[in-house]
Amino acid sequence: MKITFVLPTPTLAGGIRVLSTYTKLLQQRGHKVFIVCAPREQPTLFQQLRSILKGKGWTSVPQREPSHFDNLDVELRFLDKNRPVTDKDVPDADVIMATWWETANWVSKLSPSKGAKVYFLQHYEAFSYIPKGQVEATWSLPLHKIAVSQWLVDLARDRYNDPYASLVPPSVDLEHFRASPRSKQSVPTVGIYYNTIHWKGCDIALKAFSLAAAKIPNLRLVAFSSRESPSPNLPLPDGTEYQMLPTQDQIRQCYSKCDAWLFSSRSEGFGLPILEAMACRTPVIGTPAGAAPQLLASGGGILVKPEDPVDMAKAIEQVCQLSDAEWQVMSDAALAEVTKYTWEDATNLFEAALHTAIERQSQLTKKA
Repeated sequence: MKITFVLPTPTLAGGIRVLSTYTKLLQQRGHKVFIVCAPREQPTLFQQLRSILKGKGWTSVPQREPSHFDNLDVELRFLDKNRPVTDKDVPDADVIMATWWETANWVSKLSPSKGAKVYFLQHYEAFSYIPKGQVEATWSLPLHKIAVSQWLVDLARDRYNDPYASLVPPSVDLEHFRASPRSKQSVPTVGIYYNTIHWKGCDIALKAFSLAAAKIPNLRLVAFSSRESPSPNLPLPDGTEYQMLPTQDQIRQCYSKCDAWLFSSRSEGFGLPILEAMACRTPVIGTPAGAAPQLLASGGGILVKPEDPVDMAKAIEQVCQLSDAEWQVMSDAALAEVTKYTWEDATNLFEAALHTAIERQSQLTKKA
């Protein structure tokens, strides 16, 4: 197949990692993948003038930032500016895939020769900083949906009357995210992904840590962030081991030095840190967002109430009170959960979903 992915600006975000992994594996299977993406948004003239008046000078923003596509052998084209993709920007193909709500609008307007139109859903993107009505409208576009979690499939069916969405959960790179069998930490330790975006729920995890630390005085916190230093509005506790912009090896080490990883999202498309932590033999204490209910059901962690730091704190205490043998049972269950479904399995489902999109497009064309 000839496959085109239409991306927003590529970054080091987890969703971009998923797309880069599919790109690599699809190419290994003989498919031809083409990537078209938007450049980084440039400051407006008003923003530049304000920067100059503040003494910061003219702001220079490079067209691209580091991303998971950087070391991948794939044809990747940046648009000349932040604008919709047109027929001239993409080759004729078998499939063309939108990967973000704005790109769904772009793809919907392309000619049929650009391929069967697909909408890859990694979240319900009606965030507070995005026009909700416009996001919702994209779910009603005539694009075949591929969703990373069951709740997104259910949303497409129940709210948007689309029973055809394909469920294709991601996997985790077990060659990278791994750890040797181990006992509990000599100092009780939990970890978080630090992010100030409200729906990520970092405030919930930090409050839970504070409550648990009142009962476990030597409780230690490990945290990392892929994009920001700690904010005064969301401070980290004293003594936190913090990594900003960590390498992939450092991320693996963060997971591996914890007795439990705290997943506290209010909303999540899937929740890749759950898989990554579990692959490093670390049980997860998680809210029922994304795929957490399915991933934690086999005993590799504890599901807690949504937006409830008290319940999460109780789960932290529970894990810290486990004996080494009891903790290792939970650790083994975490690893078993992620090893039963590989990226090869995910790519099989992804390929099948693309063929479904092509077949559905063919049937619609015949009816027309």
